[in-house]
Amino acid sequence: MIDSSAQSAVRAGSTVTPAEFRSLMAGFPTGVAILTTFGPDGEARGMTCSSVCSVTLTPPVLLVCVRCGSPTLEAITQRGAFAVNLLHEGAADTAGLFASGDPDRFDRIHWQAGSEAAGPHLVDDAHAVAHCRVAGTQTVGDHVIVLGEAYLIRQATQPEPLLYGLRRYAAWPATVSAER
Repeated sequence: MIDSSAQSAVRAGSTVTPAEFRSLMAGFPTGVAILTTFGPDGEARGMTCSSVCSVTLTPPVLLVCVRCGSPTLEAITQRGAFAVNLLHEGAADTAGLFASGDPDRFDRIHWQAGSEAAGPHLVDDAHAVAHCRVAGTQTVGDHVIVLGEAYLIRQATQPEPLLYGLRRYAAWPATVSAER
């Protein structure tokens, strides 16, 4: 049984500061992706994203969270498609580049996009790419959740993912215990 003072505290709203929440989430390592698409002008758009997760297998849907006002978000919603480039352990510099907002970032890396591509494939930096159609969006606070239905997946031979946590990039550990 929850006492009434606990229920009142829950209903009262958040007293958690952005700094406290950022510190909490920094302790939860995650993979690193770069979302890519093309703007209405045909120019490549992209940004680093660590808020990626699977939603369903049938149909194959994932979600990404993108800051409101992001030029990449605007291009994704206008185009109705995007690519999720899952970065490998050697791509920390590219993750930093795309997090910086540098306007020349696509000129500084190797990428390609075929006729069926939802967005640029970061050839040298991604160990896997999911090309997605936008299946829905939902604004939550200062971000938009974008649901993407994967229609094409490309995987490379280097499966070691780049991780981000404690405000730094890291490689997957060489040995991971399978014991629980």
